[in-house]
This record gives sequence, structure tokens and C-alpha cells, in this order.
Amino acid sequence: MACAVVAARRVSSTGVVRMMTPSYCVTLKDVQEAQRRIQGFVHSTPVMTCSSLDALAARKLFFKCELLQKTGSFKIRGAINAVKSLPSDKCTAVVTHSSGNHGQALALAAQIMGIPAYIVVPNTAAACKKSAILGYGALVVDCEPTDKSRAEVAANTVQKTGGVLIHPNQDPAVIAGQGTIGFEILQQVPGLEALVIPVGGGGMLAGIAVAVKALVVGPLGFLLRYLLPSLRIRDRVSRSSCAPLGGKADR
Repeated sequence: MACAVVAARRVSSTGVVRMMTPSYCVTLKDVQEAQRRIQGFVHSTPVMTCSSLDALAARKLFFKCELLQKTGSFKIRGAINAVKSLPSDKCTAVVTHSSGNHGQALALAAQIMGIPAYIVVPNTAAACKKSAILGYGALVVDCEPTDKSRAEVAANTVQKTGGVLIHPNQDPAVIAGQGTIGFEILQQVPGLEALVIPVGGGGMLAGIAVAVKALVVGPLGFLLRYLLPSLRIRDRVSRSSCAPLGGKADR
């Protein structure tokens, strides 16, 4: 799913498998290096506002529109960083498992670097997702729609191809790449009080948390919200008032 990060301010084998380990920590320096690596390969996505949602939330909201990013989601940030950070002697092929977005992103990153990409995709995935992956020049490898099958088929593909497994959300370089969103939004909208970050596998959340928490200072520090209900918006909005929003989207 392509998501936008929401920020709030009150009105006023032969292959290499890179994974997170208990001893590993993504640092601010990692995110800074990721920002340098991906520059020129990704968009600096716009921040949009909506006066109707501001009124419902009783806050000024800013939407970081990563759905306007290359390949249609933030995933290209982590994919580009991961591929470009591979040692030259290991950068011969990449492998991942994905329902679509990370697969598309890694396929494009591999195409840019001129190496093969093998994307393990559940056989129930949308045809448009598979088509997009193929369109970026990657090979689609089918698997059953279970976590176990994804992992097993991906591991077998790594062994057969000698490729590097780029995990969708547990690869440190992927996490660091996603963290660059945090840098951008702090530059675009100074003085934020909170970030609302969609959570799937957690890679984007972890990267942004590392970046923003290291940079934001002051008595409030960094306030991180996991779910929209934590802003208590639901308590302020009835079903009847939600239906006919008809609000304007302002630049």
C-alpha cells in the first residue's frame, strides 16, 4: 500500500543475506549516508494540506505524499540505498520477497544498477503489481501466499542465483533509506509536534524514528504516534460528519 506520512502541528549461500541482528543499530549517520546515495534517484515528494481535515483534527496537518514517489511508494528509497551500498564484488544480483511495492522498487533499483533482480511474489498478488515488476526488468518467482513460503522460496532463489537478499523491512540499508523521509519533512515543515507513520513491516517507522529523534531537540523531544486513533480524531468526528467531506486539497 502506498502511504503518506502525516505530520501534525497545532494551530498556533554464495549470496549474502543482510538482516537486522540484536547487535545492529541503524544510526543517524546511516540515514545521512542513505540520503547522499539516493540523491538524484528519487523524488523529494511534496507536502500537501487539507483544510477540512485540519478542522476535524483541530490541528494543522501536513501530508508527506510518498504515493507520488517513483514506483508509487516510499519503498524506492530503501531499495536504492540497499543496492547502491552493496560491495562491488557482491553486486551481481538481488533477491527479495514482496506483494508488490518493495518488489517494484527493488526491480527499478536493480535496473538502474544494471544487475538482475528476482522478486518472489505470492501467486495471489494483483496482476498489475506483477506486471509492474516485470516492466522494470525483474524476474517474478511465484510462491504460496504465506510467510513461510515467501522465506523458503526467497532463500532457494538466493542459493540458485548467488544474489543478495534485500529484505523488505529488516535490511539495515532499507531502513536507513526509508529514514530519509524524516529529513525531508523536517526541512519542508519546521516546528512539527508529532509524526503519524503508517506501520506494516516497520521499516519506514524505524528509519524515520532514528532520523527524527536524533535531530529534534527541546522539551517536547520527539512524539511518535503509531495509529490515527491516538490523536483522538475519532472522538471528535461522527459518522455523519465524515461522509460528505468535500474539502479542498490545498498546496
